[in-house]
Amino acid sequence: MSPRSASVNEELRRRSKERLLQAAVELVGERGFEATTLGDIADRAGSARGLVSYYFPGKRQLVQSAVHRLMHRTLEDALEREPRTEDGRERMARAIDAILGLARDRPVLMRQHMAGLLQAEGFVPCPEQLRLAELLRDTVARHGSRDVDRDYPMLRALLMGAVYAALVPGVPMPVPVLRAELFERYRLDREMGLPPEAEVPGGTGDSDLSRFFATGTAPGHEPEVQP
Repeated sequence: MSPRSASVNEELRRRSKERLLQAAVELVGERGFEATTLGDIADRAGSARGLVSYYFPGKRQLVQSAVHRLMHRTLEDALEREPRTEDGRERMARAIDAILGLARDRPVLMRQHMAGLLQAEGFVPCPEQLRLAELLRDTVARHGSRDVDRDYPMLRALLMGAVYAALVPGVPMPVPVLRAELFERYRLDREMGLPPEAEVPGGTGDSDLSRFFATGTAPGHEPEVQP
């Protein structure tokens, strides 16, 4: 048997990492952070347990990367869905609705994520978080900001605050109320984005998360990788 090429090995590593990210999101969403072990994640992903430690220094880092992947792919989907638009106000509305939609549709996962951000290590720098930041910065710029370095952190803080407010146990604020407040701040029309009563195929409540964790190829067009 001839040895695998470098490109095949890279593809296998990519797929293994994506399966781990998807498994982390699924299990934490089902069981919560504390009840999910690294072994559980490896088993769900069909990976050797040693691979988890190879890719991620710990469970917190893995889960943050996984949630940031889900967030940036959800946001990307919302910004680029048909009809495509370059209108800055519409794109801001879509961004707000995408993040609030995750709080509404995946409360256990997002509550655990917010709790993790309050730990000592806070944000864990990773490519997934950087991609999310790039999309939000671009949204701010297209909305007309004259100082993206000032306005992006404010949008990020407002979205994090809205997610937190929607998920506080016992006293959650309704997502439509939070949406209305953010839309007023950014001077957006209620009909923009994805109003709460509207639904689109492939929304954030889908149980199949695989499309958020496949990169480099279009869904349904995975390349054949020979072992």
